[in-house]
Amino acid sequence: MVSKRLSRLEGHRRKFMAVIDGTPECQRAVHYAGRRAKNSNGGLVLLYVIPDGDFQQWLGVEEIMRAEAREEAEAVVAKIAQIVRETIGIEPEIVIREGGAAEQINAVIEEDRDVAILVLAAGSAKEGPGPLVSSVAGRAAAFPIPVTVLPDTLTNEEIDALC
Repeated sequence: MVSKRLSRLEGHRRKFMAVIDGTPECQRAVHYAGRRAKNSNGGLVLLYVIPDGDFQQWLGVEEIMRAEAREEAEAVVAKIAQIVRETIGIEPEIVIREGGAAEQINAVIEEDRDVAILVLAAGSAKEGPGPLVSSVAGRAAAFPIPVTVLPDTLTNEEIDALC
């Protein structure tokens, strides 16, 4: 069970969360979430999850690998945040976590009770819509808040018209 959302209470605002995973379709999710946040006077949370299990080396090597993964995550999210600032005109919150994507998404939702909508974009590759969208569709990872899934074929102009 999810904690009560606070986004409608005084002093709070509804936040849209987009997961940054390096896929082309995540740009669609970010654009949609950012536009919805701006148009509803809400907030935007950009979540980047560093996959668990990539750091099972000797201690010194593990620390270096963790630091490199963190630097890469920060660079990727900083670039996307700059695009959001320039194209949408809002300041996103940045959250970087390490672990499984579904578990970290749920953890952020539980910790930040203003996060009210998770935005994902489905890929159109032959491999399928992507692991997060597949897990939502297959109910392997049911999230405790509404999930908006966008087709990655929408242009920014079409997304703007929807928002």
